[in-house]
Amino acid sequence: MTGVGHPVIRTPDQRLRVFVSSTLRELAEEREAVRAAIERLRLAPVMFELGARPHPPRELYRSYLAQSDVFVGIYGSSYGWIAPDEEVSGLEDEYNLAPRAMPKLIYVKAAEQRDERLAGLIARIQADDTAAYLHFERAEDLEAQVAADLAMLLAERFDESRLAELADPPEATASLVGEVPVPYTTTIGRDADIAAVRDLLARGTDRVVSLIGPGGIGKSRLAIETARACEDLYPDGVYFVLLEGVLETGLLLPTIAYYLGIRDNGEAALEERIAHALAERKVLIVLDNFEQIVEAAPSLVRLYNVAPTATFLVTSRIVLRIRGERVYEVPALTTPVGHAPASLDPDTRTAAVALFVDRAQAIDPAFEVTADNAGALADICRSLEGLPLAIELAAAKVRILSPAGIAERLGESLPLLTAAVRDLPERHRTMRATIDWSVSLLPEEQRDLLEDLGVFATRFTLDAVEAIGSGRSWDGQAIDALAALVDGSLVKQHDMGGRRVFALLAIVREYALGRLKARGDADRVRLAHADHYCRLVKSVAPDLGGLGQAEAVARLGLELPNLRAAVRHLVYTNRLDDAGDFAWSLLIYWWISGFFAEVRLWMLELLDKQQEQPITQHTRAIAWFFALWGEMWQRPSEQVVAGLGECVRLFTESGDQDAAAMALAARATARVQLSDPDADKAEAELRAAVTKLRELGNGWAEAITEVSLGRLAWVRGATDDALAHFDRATEVAEAGDDLFTTSVAGNLRSRLNFQLGRIERAEEEFVHTLLLSIRLHYDEGVAYGLEGVCAVAAAHGEAWRAAALAVAAGEIRRRIGIFDVEAFTVHTPYLEILRGRDPASVEAGEAAGAELTLAEAVHLALPGSVYAEVAEALRGW
Repeated sequence: MTGVGHPVIRTPDQRLRVFVSSTLRELAEEREAVRAAIERLRLAPVMFELGARPHPPRELYRSYLAQSDVFVGIYGSSYGWIAPDEEVSGLEDEYNLAPRAMPKLIYVKAAEQRDERLAGLIARIQADDTAAYLHFERAEDLEAQVAADLAMLLAERFDESRLAELADPPEATASLVGEVPVPYTTTIGRDADIAAVRDLLARGTDRVVSLIGPGGIGKSRLAIETARACEDLYPDGVYFVLLEGVLETGLLLPTIAYYLGIRDNGEAALEERIAHALAERKVLIVLDNFEQIVEAAPSLVRLYNVAPTATFLVTSRIVLRIRGERVYEVPALTTPVGHAPASLDPDTRTAAVALFVDRAQAIDPAFEVTADNAGALADICRSLEGLPLAIELAAAKVRILSPAGIAERLGESLPLLTAAVRDLPERHRTMRATIDWSVSLLPEEQRDLLEDLGVFATRFTLDAVEAIGSGRSWDGQAIDALAALVDGSLVKQHDMGGRRVFALLAIVREYALGRLKARGDADRVRLAHADHYCRLVKSVAPDLGGLGQAEAVARLGLELPNLRAAVRHLVYTNRLDDAGDFAWSLLIYWWISGFFAEVRLWMLELLDKQQEQPITQHTRAIAWFFALWGEMWQRPSEQVVAGLGECVRLFTESGDQDAAAMALAARATARVQLSDPDADKAEAELRAAVTKLRELGNGWAEAITEVSLGRLAWVRGATDDALAHFDRATEVAEAGDDLFTTSVAGNLRSRLNFQLGRIERAEEEFVHTLLLSIRLHYDEGVAYGLEGVCAVAAAHGEAWRAAALAVAAGEIRRRIGIFDVEAFTVHTPYLEILRGRDPASVEAGEAAGAELTLAEAVHLALPGSVYAEVAEALRGW
């Protein structure tokens, strides 16, 4: 909290902060229990007694609360002390001040008597839908309950932002995957540009509108603001796809699919899935930072040809030069004309001056344009040619320099610096020179840190920075050096998934990495980066197959850009065996989240490099396994079967029986895909794989393989065998807390039970797997679950409800591109029977289903008491 009367009072820790509100003496034992619970989760308790500082008490707890992330309230019998000149106690004041969006966990201790005003406050809390409350009796019970509730809250928040991970450019706050980010600073001077680009999009004559300009001119910000201003033009959605960390042209389609929510399980070509997902949908897809993969532009043409109602808004430093492209050159901000000073009147200031003032006031609220500094401000903005990022970097220097000092130093430095980079376009030279000037004012350790940060992709944590610091000049100074870079606007920071994360703008990262390469240190820092993420993966991967699966998937999703970069670093530096092990250890993650296409690209590159750097048999088997996975489903052939057989041999000879069994199961699956399948041989191989995996204790792979056996038996008409395999798969998955496979097996088992007339049993499992899928944010499973409940409703003659659920599930299918599982669909025959009996109700239900949100569809499917369990998880999905 800043401003007059509200000093900045730092909390004791910069981790996720949990503010604890209670009376001090009455609940001292309970407060210690809550503190222990918070610290057990390695979070930071923010407690009033920690603040013995020279500030008035009310001012102190308000400052602490303003910096906190979660509110925990403990209430007993006492309402607390009411300070002089106040109308409420500190206890109620703290609750009132907690932002509505802040998660609130309230614990009420059993008491025979309670202060009347406290009873009134508790009654108000019980009616507040933003607060969760629970009664308790003893302090010793409280620690476990608070720890469990905080862990659940963090899991839900991580899950909500799991795929927040790629969607936020560094200059915007974190958002859910595909959502247009919300800028955290004011956008200045772009109203006319926003209107002009909106007009281009509204005409509907151009398939691609490209915002072109040098780095730092504000292309991403203009795209964000335009997208938000155009939501009414695109009733089926606006998606924001960040390409900043995408360097391989082959990753364009996988990245777009990821942001659209399309899971790439390898069973169909991504282009086909995307086309299916976008069919007849009027959507705007923003592709930010396309210049890094401009060679992939022809793929964009193919995409808009198969999805003719989709429009693409692209930001790039380079024109794409493809059919259907309309170019909009993003202009610089207006600067004072000639030698005129900056206007003292805010209403007549140029955009560049207004931006400087806005950013300067964020550092020094008293900063203003005066007769003394107006000339210097105008000189700064003119010398920086109205480039927004350059102006922000200069404004950050008001902390240490006056406007006259900034103008003088710029005047001395920029001509020399721009002369050194004549090979760049004019405005790009100015931007690079401004970064160089800004960096030149830093101490050596901070300059070195900035350059080292160039190895990170999109964003990074303090832990990751410290991990690459061993032996660097800034080793042991990461916190202070990073804070200085944030102060200088060279590094951005925000919170995501309960963590503080940092980021470089694309042009700053490019600058930093260029300096690092010039120093000859790039490979050394890349290796340190890769080693850190290898350690991270090694610590998280064991949770993917069981307990902690949802949290592990969420954690890896937040780290995905750097996981990509780590693989790239390993391959680039010829650590090919390490790259193979890295990819294989995340097999379950690639499977659950759907990243097989991009892993295939890395593995093909690895195979290409084995001529210059030999690889082990184990690594060769891994690379071939991933390379053949998509081929197995999309282009099945005897060659694919033989290739997977070679993987079995290589894994076996390298001593990895576990991987050999999984490859054997994959080969059996490949046999089933052939035009003339050998089902008997496939079944024998699957059974052999299950036996081996059971012996080895690989529950996740055993359960998935049992699912494959069940599907094969169902297709062959052996329903009893199919049910037995689905039962076994569910048993193994549940024993290992494997939510994903439990959901997959449960969906198939419930469909088969329904088909066999076991309606009540099927209904119970449809509901259970729907709840699991919501917890995992597994769209495909949610669609299956809604279809299952639809089938039950149709069997009971509920025409309107069944039809509404069918359409709602169909909307999810279309949005994420599912179209290849019709063999296991059970609801459509019953719905068609109802259509003949009660066409009016079916038609009305279908019309209603098309308007349902995801949360509304789930609410329609679930009993009210059950829906309450997942209502929070559905918010914002």
